[in-house]
Amino acid sequence: MAGGGGTRFWPLSRRLVPKQLINLSGNDVMVNETIDRLSRVVRGENMYIVTNSAQAEGMEAATRGRLSAGNILKEPAARNTAACIGYAAVRLLKERGDGVMVVTPSDAYIRDTDEYARVLRAAIDRAESGDCLVTVGITPTFAATGYGYINFEQSEDPVKRVKRFVEKPERSVAERYLAEGGYVWNSGVFVWRASAILNKFRQYLPDIYSELCKIGSAVGTPEEESVLAEVYPRIRPVSIDYGIMEKSDDICVVPGEFGWNDVGSWDMLGAVRPRDENGNVAVGDALLVDSANSTVYAGSRFVSVVGVQGLVVVETPDAVMVCPADRAQDVKKIVEELQRRGRDELL
Repeated sequence: MAGGGGTRFWPLSRRLVPKQLINLSGNDVMVNETIDRLSRVVRGENMYIVTNSAQAEGMEAATRGRLSAGNILKEPAARNTAACIGYAAVRLLKERGDGVMVVTPSDAYIRDTDEYARVLRAAIDRAESGDCLVTVGITPTFAATGYGYINFEQSEDPVKRVKRFVEKPERSVAERYLAEGGYVWNSGVFVWRASAILNKFRQYLPDIYSELCKIGSAVGTPEEESVLAEVYPRIRPVSIDYGIMEKSDDICVVPGEFGWNDVGSWDMLGAVRPRDENGNVAVGDALLVDSANSTVYAGSRFVSVVGVQGLVVVETPDAVMVCPADRAQDVKKIVEELQRRGRDELL
């Protein structure tokens, strides 16, 4: 899944070059790092990307040599994760038959790729053996309030039965989850047969299922592009978690700990870049003096700070963004205000 805008990484992330097309780690753009991880369990010719049609050209250029351009599915409109996953499922069912789908975001960071592959194989084995929906959970390392949680039944089986999904909790609740055990973070990674998830669409999201069937019928025909352009924008936007996962009673989870981080905002850059002895992250021609727990990203010129604590400074050729590290999630508000003011040249 690669259709997001990554607004929390503005001004580096833009409409046509979102987070998944940015090199945050210093190694490669995030979508290519995701492809390389998945290649341990899935051949490249069997990988598909669903992205926004406006970002498709950049996605094709970034993944050339790793992925066929024909395996990049273009959404004519953003309709959240249910539509994205349903579109991929009908396309795969038509082109490849009923096989197991591994659904993953394109822009997470994973440190231990061997353990990640092991967890995915366990999820794939369970999905192949039946019609259950399997998700991957992250063993929590602290009382996070920014992630959703999955509560599961304790057992010796590495694949656990899910009791319930929990929205982002308050800190006291997250601390209780951590102390009790039996909870994992929701990673947004799912494994299931294409037919199994489409059956859930038919059961819980019949209106969306009806539209997906129209798209599926057109796959491989001369009308495919026109049907997609007509039907997709009218699909009701809903997340796969809310629309299906939270309603189903046959969900399993494979808990794992493989150094996962969604790197959702500038204050999390330290997950993929080294911090110095004062907790600072410096990228590019950046200098921090008498400063701590700060992030400075210098994209095109020298940037220096002195005597600051917990600050984020990001410089690009046409914009500079400064905010406290504990307000990094609010960078998206800048994007919203720029949209309101019609400053499209900065978006």
